[in-house]
Order: sequence, then structure tokens, then C-alpha cells
Amino acid sequence: MTYVVTENCIDCVHTDCVEVCPTDAFHDAITILYINPESCIDCDACVDVCPETAIFADLDVPDKWKHWIAVNAKESLRFPVIREIRKTPALEQ
Repeated sequence: MTYVVTENCIDCVHTDCVEVCPTDAFHDAITILYINPESCIDCDACVDVCPETAIFADLDVPDKWKHWIAVNAKESLRFPVIREIRKTPALEQ
């Protein structure tokens, strides 16, 4: 099992999930994050801190978002790892 970021993450300014990830499984595509299934250890830490309800276990991804499983696997390889909460103007106000 692995965790998957779904479309609720698009344009989300919260990156709390990356700070709790013990394996640096998150990758930053600026307007969305992806989880690398090879790095994810299924610890569930990211799920509780996601205010957008965008992260699901791959076995629990709603049917309408099942394609995000493959999207995360592919796109996580294209973007750099993100390890720290991203500072954004929206969060600093």
C-alpha cells in the first residue's frame, strides 16, 4: 500500500504533509504535490495533517480519483523532493 495525493491538492497552499513525512516521499510541482510510491512507507502521518482531504491510501482512493494513483507514480519522478513547509504569501498574512 502507498498513499496518493488527489485533485483536492491542486492549488493548495498547505504543505504540512511534507514536514511530517519521514521518508521525503513528497515531490513539489508547485501547484500540486505528488507522493512517490517507492518512497512512501504507509505511515499515515500525512493524512491527518492534510486540511484539504487530498491524501488517501491507494486502496481507499474514491473511484472518481483512481487515476491519481498512476499520476502520482509518474509525476513524482519528474519533480524535486520537498522536505519543508513552503512559505507562501497566503500563509503569512
